[in-house]
Order: sequence, then C-alpha cells, then structure tokens
Amino acid sequence: MSTLRLVAVTAGLSRPSSTRLLTDRLTEAAKRLLADRGVAAEVETVELRDLAVDIATAMTTGFPVGRLRDALDAVARADGVIAVTPVFTASYSGLFKSFFDILDKEALTATPVIIAATGGTARHSLALEHALRPLFAYLRALVVPTAVYAASEDWGNTDGLVSRIERAAGELADQLSGDRGHKRATADEFEDVTPFGDRLAALHRG
Repeated sequence: MSTLRLVAVTAGLSRPSSTRLLTDRLTEAAKRLLADRGVAAEVETVELRDLAVDIATAMTTGFPVGRLRDALDAVARADGVIAVTPVFTASYSGLFKSFFDILDKEALTATPVIIAATGGTARHSLALEHALRPLFAYLRALVVPTAVYAASEDWGNTDGLVSRIERAAGELADQLSGDRGHKRATADEFEDVTPFGDRLAALHRG
C-alpha cells in the first residue's frame, strides 16, 4: 500500500506559536483518521518563519532556491495540504501570502486542502472565508468544507476547537482515502468542474 504525503504549511512567527500548535493538532488528527480508514500517511511541516529571507528574495528575483525550492516542491507533490496562518489586520499574514504567490499556480490543482487560522479574537474568523478560501479557489485546490479558526480563548476551553479539528481532518481523510492520493485531475478537467474558481481568480487578480 502506498503512503500518502501530507504537507502542512504554517506561518506562525513566534516560538512557541499557537499557529504551529493548531497545525500540529490538525496533522495529527488527519494522520490518525486516515489510519482509521486503512491509509498510511507521512507528514512534512513547512515552517515559513524559517524561510522568510528566502521568500523575500524570491519575490524580488523570481527565483526560489535552496530550502524554499524544496518546500515548494514538497507542496506541489503533496496528496493533501494543511495551510495555517495567523490573522493580521483581518487577513492572512504577508509571509503566508508571499509563499503561495511564489508557488506555481497549477501546483495545487485538485489537491485537498484544509484552511485554518489563529488570532486574538473570534471576530477575525471571517478571514477564513473572505481571504483564505478565495485564495485557494484561485489556486484550484479542493478546500474541505470545514475551516478551522482558533482564537485565544479557544485554547482555554478546547471542546469546540477539538470538534472543528476532527471535522476538518475527517473531511480531508474522506477525500484522500477515496482516491488513495493517485494522480490528480488535470487543470482542464478541474476547470470544467469549477467555473466559479475562474471568477474568483479574476477578482483576485483585480
């Protein structure tokens, strides 16, 4: 039985980081729920904090190199992706956005993705729907229905957060166990299924 590749992209800036903590909770749940479905998975975590200088250089030169190139290749090869960002000024962080700006626009076509975010207040949870979901629609990823947001107060009373993590991880596991991570749809096939993604792409570019 082949082993699926899960790649988690986390954009937390501090150490320790609540963004990394949420990332780890999601990857652990996804791996466990895949195992429950008889599917093995290996997880690679990409810490954007460690790649900040390389990302800035690539934004100005157009040539990602070294560890950044390896990280981009890992995301492109992934069978499933977990993308987690802190929320700043009601949107994803600049570091998070820059990484996905550098990523080849076809790299995530038809790839199942969990989107998640952390922030100081629950009021910022809408960033998942008005910022992250359109970003990944532009990249033609298959974003699972449940997005996970963790405000500061969620870490003191985790029942609701655990429920959201389990639901999102289960949705990712369902998608991945259905096709065992074999060759994803081509860009043309995916475009036919999701014309709405192109409309979001036009808005994103504008």
